[in-house]
Amino acid sequence: MERLVPPTERTCERCGRHDIWDPEQGTWAIATEDDEKQIGSPYCLHEWDINGDYNPLPERS
Repeated sequence: MERLVPPTERTCERCGRHDIWDPEQGTWAIATEDDEKQIGSPYCLHEWDINGDYNPLPERS
């Protein structure tokens, strides 16, 4: 049985918000760079950069 590998980060293509997956909380968290949260625009309808390049199945050996 194949196991899906979910994404661990995402970035909004419109406003630049950058999120990372927090496995301890089981939810997305806003990433920080230089002690500053990468929040983007609070009014943006985020368009995440998940596209056809992402493969949720691990590479087979």
